[in-house]
Amino acid sequence: MSAPVIVVANQKGGVGKTTSAVNLAACLGTAGKKVLLIDLDPQANATSGVGLEKVPGQSLLLPLLGEEELADRVKYSVFENLYVIPSETDMCGAEIELHKKFDPPWTRLSQIIAPLKESPDIDIILLDCPPSLSILTLNAFSAADWLIMPLQCEYYALEGTTTMMQTIDQLKSGGIADLELMGVLLTMFDGRTNLSHEVVGEVRAHFGDLVFETVIPRSTKIAEAPSHGQPITRYDKYNAGSAAYEVLAEEVMARLEKGHSPKGTTEPEKESADSATSSEASGDIQTSDTAPEADPEKPEASTE
Repeated sequence: MSAPVIVVANQKGGVGKTTSAVNLAACLGTAGKKVLLIDLDPQANATSGVGLEKVPGQSLLLPLLGEEELADRVKYSVFENLYVIPSETDMCGAEIELHKKFDPPWTRLSQIIAPLKESPDIDIILLDCPPSLSILTLNAFSAADWLIMPLQCEYYALEGTTTMMQTIDQLKSGGIADLELMGVLLTMFDGRTNLSHEVVGEVRAHFGDLVFETVIPRSTKIAEAPSHGQPITRYDKYNAGSAAYEVLAEEVMARLEKGHSPKGTTEPEKESADSATSSEASGDIQTSDTAPEADPEKPEASTE
């Protein structure tokens, strides 16, 4: 079955989007899922957040422009079951170049990601995109099956939820995207303030069961972890934020289990795929560098 593609996005910055993408990816990996985290943000915070350097020419840009294979950009991380396609500042040029070369420019990621979705080395693909409705974000929405929308427990963040959902509806009606909201993730919750509790109540009243049960607490350790190139579960595994992201990973897996199949896959097609022979093309990962020493149980990426 095709690996589901989940985009972690919010048009408003500072809501814990990249922090949640990195920590969710790490926790899914620890839970046994083989995860590919793709950093689409030119700021490359997800890249540095898993301990990888921002190397010129090693981002998603050239594959997006059709000049290299996407699988050649996959890097090992030192974290269990976690692969990364990094970003760096050259991704700023994607806006102009995609408009020049492709019409429409927002379908490129969905086209080039297709082989990796079929790879036996990948169970889940997570996309971290810029905090704006840019061409890179539109590419992420077009490629994704599911949206996780982080929401800071503050008033201004709450105001933006309606705008975000209106944007998604417009993209779907315009044929640009075909993703569904998996859930709203409440972040930076401070149990000492009435405002945090009020925001949680209002969001749950509006979105109902679409709000994840897990609430990510405000934590200095969560804020410090990216500067050390580590998810919070590695930086401080006994922190309340570590436990929260681990529970979130369980929730995400549960919602994937009972959710719909990734777009473009019907139930008969899934059965057919299950019975297909291993000789069919699978888009196996081929990393462009040597795997660092890490957990001995980490599966080797296929180099066929």
